[in-house]
Amino acid sequence: MKNATILIADDDEDIRLALNLLLSAQGYQVIEAANAKEIIIESNRQQPDLVLLDMNFSRDTTSGQEGLAILEQLQPLNIPVILMTAWGSIELAVEGLQKGANDFIEKPWNKLKLLNSIKQQLNFSRVKVQNQGYRQLLANDNKKAWICQSESMQAIETLIAQIAPTDANILILGENGTGKSLLAERVHQLSSRHQAPLIAVNMAAIPDNLFESELFGHQKGAFTDAKQNRVGRFQLADKGTLFFDEIGSLPLTLQPKLLRVLETGHYEVLGSSQTQVADVRLISATNANLNQLVSEQAFRQDLLYRLNTIVITIPPLRERLEDISALADCFIAKFSEKYHKQTLIISPCALSKLKRHNWPGNIREFSHVIERAVLLTSSGEITAQQLVLENTDSANDSVTLQPLEQAEKQLIEKAMSVTSGQVIEAAKLLDISRNALYRRLEKFDIHHAE
Repeated sequence: MKNATILIADDDEDIRLALNLLLSAQGYQVIEAANAKEIIIESNRQQPDLVLLDMNFSRDTTSGQEGLAILEQLQPLNIPVILMTAWGSIELAVEGLQKGANDFIEKPWNKLKLLNSIKQQLNFSRVKVQNQGYRQLLANDNKKAWICQSESMQAIETLIAQIAPTDANILILGENGTGKSLLAERVHQLSSRHQAPLIAVNMAAIPDNLFESELFGHQKGAFTDAKQNRVGRFQLADKGTLFFDEIGSLPLTLQPKLLRVLETGHYEVLGSSQTQVADVRLISATNANLNQLVSEQAFRQDLLYRLNTIVITIPPLRERLEDISALADCFIAKFSEKYHKQTLIISPCALSKLKRHNWPGNIREFSHVIERAVLLTSSGEITAQQLVLENTDSANDSVTLQPLEQAEKQLIEKAMSVTSGQVIEAAKLLDISRNALYRRLEKFDIHHAE
């Protein structure tokens, strides 16, 4: 990120001169400040892209407390800060990183290490800016309505109000399609970290050999295919919330690597020896029975204890029928706007039909059904005839024993039917990747539109 402006904050004129020459030769714009007052004034006035902040000024020379005080004053400006001191210690480094610093360099500095740290923090800052619009879109998305009229959802809402402001780790349990990711967003929006990012990670979609790179990041050249620096999810979620979806699918061999950062709060970017501090609020979700996986030695019990400080179980849609009407209104409004249709209403007969359905796909299936009904409706009212449902009477719903492969084929055929042949939507409904669904479509010779 050439032409970036860097503020050198140090009371030693020789230090400022040496850094000025080094950074100017690299194409950076440099400004200087010699004391606390100048640092704050120049930071507000010039809005530098990064601050190199000395830890000790005139009041003392060893403790680093003056630098930490200045660091706290810089936090509202959201400027990356790299701390510098000749009196480095692990304790001081950790304290500075916990108070918001992005990295820590000891004097006399290693030239290559300093330049790499500056480059990495500037790149990370650029990524945050690029994602700001997307995060703002998520925060303002009123189409993702949180419906909690049923007694069970009201109980969850009460619990969220209590725990969201804390940093307690949360484990969300529930069937596929119940809205676990939506609940994670709800907790984040009500937390003290709501102005920082919410970063979601599908643990089932990360290849084993890229696990550390995805979570912790890597530096260029750290391994064969590392052609450029990569910012990890922990750093992207800094001071915000990290959401691990499908945590139950994490292979046993990778679980110790995640456990270590959860226990110590520390991790290293691949290719770097610099220890980073993880300042994130962790929310995990799964439809798996983790206690059973622990008993089968497929999931570490100590990792489960790190995840399940608070456990929230979202009920399936068939157990929260009081929410059906409000959910229908929400999705009708959403899809009417999407397809530029007049505001629709739903008939009592259609609503009754929705309440009789067993909803094996939960909210996700409900959304598909309403979307199709909105598309099929030519009048101002959605009737029962426009609701394409199968086995709507849950009282007569039963499971037929049959070979597993045959059951899998029927389930895929039903998902393709419900989603009108849309592979991406069917994959979401089945909670598998698009590539996994393509393989099964080919295996069972099921034709599709895409």
